[in-house]
Amino acid sequence: MIRAYKFLLRPTSRQAQALDEMLRDHCSLYNGALQERRDAYRHTSKTSVRYGQQSAQLKEIRSFDPERQGRWSFSSQQATLRRLDKAFQGFFRRVKTGQKPGYPRFRGVNWFDTVEFPKDGDGCRWNSTPHEPVTRVRLQGIGHVRVHQHRPVKGRVRTISVKREGKRWYVVLACDQVEAEPLPTTGTVTGIDMGVRHFLTTSGGAHVENPRHGKRNADALAKAQQAVTALPHRKRENRTAKHRRMVEKVAALHRKVRRQRLDHAHKTALALVRDYDQIAHERLNIASMVHTPKPKLDPTTPGAFLPNGASAKAGLNRSIIDAGWGVFLGILAQKAESAARVLIPVDPRNTSRTCPRCGHVDAGNRDGEKFQCTACGHVDHADRVGAWNVALRAGLVLPDVA
Repeated sequence: MIRAYKFLLRPTSRQAQALDEMLRDHCSLYNGALQERRDAYRHTSKTSVRYGQQSAQLKEIRSFDPERQGRWSFSSQQATLRRLDKAFQGFFRRVKTGQKPGYPRFRGVNWFDTVEFPKDGDGCRWNSTPHEPVTRVRLQGIGHVRVHQHRPVKGRVRTISVKREGKRWYVVLACDQVEAEPLPTTGTVTGIDMGVRHFLTTSGGAHVENPRHGKRNADALAKAQQAVTALPHRKRENRTAKHRRMVEKVAALHRKVRRQRLDHAHKTALALVRDYDQIAHERLNIASMVHTPKPKLDPTTPGAFLPNGASAKAGLNRSIIDAGWGVFLGILAQKAESAARVLIPVDPRNTSRTCPRCGHVDAGNRDGEKFQCTACGHVDHADRVGAWNVALRAGLVLPDVA
């Protein structure tokens, strides 16, 4: 298996300054490579510049600017160029499929926060000696940086990334050959139904409440954003210390919500993996679920539009995004694989409209959270019915419907 480990770095003040310079110089390399691609396409008969051509120029760039580019790892600079190439590959793929293209943009220093070292030992070195009192990671141009290693690293370290989040620095280790740690079998199975009122409901009728972290922090976030907006508009290079503090406060609140959402997802997924041998869930297309409704032109009044439910849909979209279904399902898949559990995705269509007793499908079966079959009269909670049908579609053996 492949696993990632994220640890807090504790650099000295001089090391923190060097880390900032490393990000700045890699950001400059990224933007310069992007500018070269734009110029080649616009002014040289629509010529496309590839990664191989730009990578071959690195040696000259490093010798021309040894103080800014020559001091960093050659492999990490290649990884930065691959990052740009990957952005262009995604752009062309979206163009071919008819999606919104999203042309790669220049990155500001505050928006470029990660440097990757593609191989342990090439410009970086993870200290894996078990008897050392302090764990350190060696980075070319930085030195040996202390690491707060709160859990053991398993498997073989393949890549090392340094990431900045606010005023903190982290090291991310991508490891392969990680062995699974199977949990004892429980002999139980379940289906889960994702929701907004309840975060999820199992086929046994157990509800996990939706913490709504985004909604709970919405007022504080709105006040912080209003404080930034109230400040006089200035160019980025002329912004005051107060403006920077307000911007950092907004970013800190967003990071807080993200950490809370991740913590809830990890704990909920771990509880499911410990309790059930097989778990069935809906294969949700979340990106399509949060699309904004298209406007409807009024045929009787030129320039006017008919009601399309955009306001109500916007509230539902915020609730879906706040719940973080995609993050949770990804974490659940990782934990299930690590614990040798079976995770089964199924088609979600009509799971909450199908009677689990007689199989009758009707939109009128569900009224809010209440499910009442129009054919046989079976009454139950709509989310439990959805979880039950998810488990049945996955082929799991459940007790008879009560």
